[in-house]
Amino acid sequence: MSRPTIFISYSHNDEAWKDRLLTHLGVLEQQGLLDLWDDHRIGAGEDWYLKIQDAMTRAKVAFLLISSDFLSSNFILQEEVPRLLELREQEGLHLFPVLLRPCAWKVALWVKPMQIRPQGARPLSGGSEYQIDEDLATVAEEVWEILNPTVQQAVHTGYVAFKPEKISLAKLPTTSKDLFGREEQLKKLNAAWAEEGRKLNIVSLVAGGGVGKTALVMKWLLNMSKDNFRGAKRVLGWSFYSQGATEKRQTSADPFISFALGWFGDPDPTRGSPWEKGERLAEFVKQQRTLLILDGLEPLQHPPGVMGGGLRDPGLQALLRELAFHNPGLCVITTRLPVDDLTGFVGSSVERVDLDNLSPVAGGILLEKMGVKEELPGELKEASQDFSGHALALNLLGSYLNLVDQGDVRQRGKIPPLNFEEEQGKYARRMMAAYEVLFQGKPELNILYIMGLFDRPAEAGALAVLLAEPLTPGLTDNILNISSQEWSLAVQTLRQAKLLAEADPEEPDTLDCHPLVREHFGERMKNSDPEAWQEAHGRLFEYFQKAAKEFPDTLEEMVPLYRAVAHGCQAGRAQEALVEVYIRRILRGEDHYSWRKLGAFGADLAALASFFDVPWRQTAVALTLADQAFVLGQAGFRLRAMGRLDEAAEPLQAALDAAIQQQDWENAAIAAANLSQLHLARGSLAEALEAANQALDLAQRSEDLFQRMVRTANVAAVLHQLGRPAEAEALFRQAEELQKQRQPESPLLYSLRGFRYCDLLLDRGRLTEVLERAEQTLEMSIKVSLSLLAIALDHLSLGRGYFMQALDENRLDFTLAASHLNKAVQGLRQAGTQHHLPRGLLAQAALFRVTGDFHQAQRDLDEVLALAERSGMRLHEADGHLEYARLHLAQNARDQAREHLEKAKKIITETGYHRRDAEVAELEEQLQEQP
Repeated sequence: MSRPTIFISYSHNDEAWKDRLLTHLGVLEQQGLLDLWDDHRIGAGEDWYLKIQDAMTRAKVAFLLISSDFLSSNFILQEEVPRLLELREQEGLHLFPVLLRPCAWKVALWVKPMQIRPQGARPLSGGSEYQIDEDLATVAEEVWEILNPTVQQAVHTGYVAFKPEKISLAKLPTTSKDLFGREEQLKKLNAAWAEEGRKLNIVSLVAGGGVGKTALVMKWLLNMSKDNFRGAKRVLGWSFYSQGATEKRQTSADPFISFALGWFGDPDPTRGSPWEKGERLAEFVKQQRTLLILDGLEPLQHPPGVMGGGLRDPGLQALLRELAFHNPGLCVITTRLPVDDLTGFVGSSVERVDLDNLSPVAGGILLEKMGVKEELPGELKEASQDFSGHALALNLLGSYLNLVDQGDVRQRGKIPPLNFEEEQGKYARRMMAAYEVLFQGKPELNILYIMGLFDRPAEAGALAVLLAEPLTPGLTDNILNISSQEWSLAVQTLRQAKLLAEADPEEPDTLDCHPLVREHFGERMKNSDPEAWQEAHGRLFEYFQKAAKEFPDTLEEMVPLYRAVAHGCQAGRAQEALVEVYIRRILRGEDHYSWRKLGAFGADLAALASFFDVPWRQTAVALTLADQAFVLGQAGFRLRAMGRLDEAAEPLQAALDAAIQQQDWENAAIAAANLSQLHLARGSLAEALEAANQALDLAQRSEDLFQRMVRTANVAAVLHQLGRPAEAEALFRQAEELQKQRQPESPLLYSLRGFRYCDLLLDRGRLTEVLERAEQTLEMSIKVSLSLLAIALDHLSLGRGYFMQALDENRLDFTLAASHLNKAVQGLRQAGTQHHLPRGLLAQAALFRVTGDFHQAQRDLDEVLALAERSGMRLHEADGHLEYARLHLAQNARDQAREHLEKAKKIITETGYHRRDAEVAELEEQLQEQP
């Protein structure tokens, strides 16, 4: 059997460092565990380039010896690095960057996301001789763990000597260690993790609430932990706590993604759009064999019948999409709803496991283990059938019978039925209703009502606020001033009843329970005693406001304020929550800190949902009319920025109607313009033009010079897409005249308006004018610290201008174009919005096509189409197909080029995107020519 190859990429100026690494790796080579390869293996007269390519292809591990010489080597950066990165993504090649000497490695974007050795990214050159040998020995041991056949065998047998480098499972709920009737599912999870199941990248466990998804995963993790997680290098678990998948209850993946990026070592978890953050997290996950557990995705999904359970959160969409394509480890998710985004991968890299209720036999065994007794054989199985084998219901039944009827299974008939649908957990709710009667007038019932106030574990500080004087009738009648012993006894009773989760060793004073328990008792309290409900939420509103810094700097610090907003709205204090918490402390007024600085679009949107009675249609009536319009507009803007274009239309239209009703012409103009931009992104050009003209008319009423200038440019932009360039240019000139009046020191249109004008001028072949304009506006944008978007768009105009200029002059030097386009794409990612990024990717793909880098061009175009199709951005989708047609023509794949051209033509016809008519005609002519 051949030994795995280790490839070493290095600069010849670092020969001494390479030899020192070889000395440590030589210990493994002498034991026959690996085959070391560097360029000294190339014999005289051999084709050195082919030898290097062959060695990289065979490699299982590759070392990158990072130094300034390495990072400035053209051959390494143009030949070796791209191929090694491709092999890592496609074949699971392990990359080991080792920092030799201090250098600007952080500016090399392909290096930055990797885990640099030695630990902490300390340059080897800065250590003592002992430290250097220790660091290199550690690296050699890492390689041994990956390649040693005994370790690989151990993964199969379940006995592994090495612990993961990092483990974080504290964010997963505590469940019972007992599990019944899930042997087949445990085997599937074992097989998915083991070598023979490596082709599976994601396992999706799907079942209704209370069926036992989380219990199954936690039992499997417990088994894995006994074997040191069977070769996993990193283990990360997260639960998206929620009171279920109701439309009103919104949550966000932002806190998870921010935490996970920091946990993996990302230097700036706030950087980029939600989608880009998700992709970046996927790259971290894929660097080592990682076990990732995502529990309870349903609050992040669209409800049944609306986009088929697709994910609402673009960051999570990107993460799961990337892991579905390639994942050397395994991601296990649990959800009440099938994840529509993974449907295309099911049967290949994704396995969906539909978890059924327990069989009568398994359910009977569960009851027997709980101490329930039967007089006649088969009674326990019958009891299991009576409750449809629902795991949570059977646990509650068993504990109830033990408490009330000495475990006599025949007494279950005394428990009255409830009129709920099965998907609402009717069997579990039946038992909760029985407990509600049992605990009437006792502290246990008050504790359960308290749990219904939360959508996650109830921390000790929040519980103390609720238990403090004065009394809250209906909530704390039976627990105010009880002793600590009495409290502990009530909590222990609820844990024995399976209504509260077992204590978390890390946070023993925190209380948690199953989401169905929170749902049931929360609904009961809200409906039966709305005054107590509001009073309790009011206390939590005050508590979480005080728990946060006045102006939090990070997303983690911001979480208490987001929780305060939710509790404030439930307390009937929506106006206060909006003005004092959301606008003043989360947005920081006009700074819009939460999404501009932290990129927290999803968390912001979840907070905004609290101000709606029906997202995204009906706002809370407690808000003033002006603030209702504000909330509608903000929600529409966030939805659009996250690529949820179809959902954004209704709140944006409502915001426009509300502003017009109040004769607030300035905000009405903004709302109409936002609606126009939404229609434009969706490819509804007729509606976009109508809304743009309405925005201009409203701006004229406002007599605001800025509004008139911006709205005139908006109309021009829509006319350009409709294929009416002369009219568009005339309006752009009018807008620029207004700009001169408004800011004589900055007479050119800039930011998005300036980019769109340059976009038109490029179509008309006026390249020199574009380059001059964009250079001026870029200088101004940087000088006055305009938004990341404005700067990125200036780079995009310059990149496209230099690219087209080089083509016109038949020059092969695209250095300037490449530099600006790279800055444009990176800037657009960091700007945090989804609907502009395809512009940069399309321009960059064209450059890659012309320079012959077809693989990179295809990657960019795949991302364009993924973004466009996922978000309904039909104009970008058409542009993606047009550029794909050009790419296939460059590769002489004419049938594929025709296929993409036909798709583009269909979209252009349906949307009226006649700006592209000339390009369509040119491509058709090329396809008619003889190859």
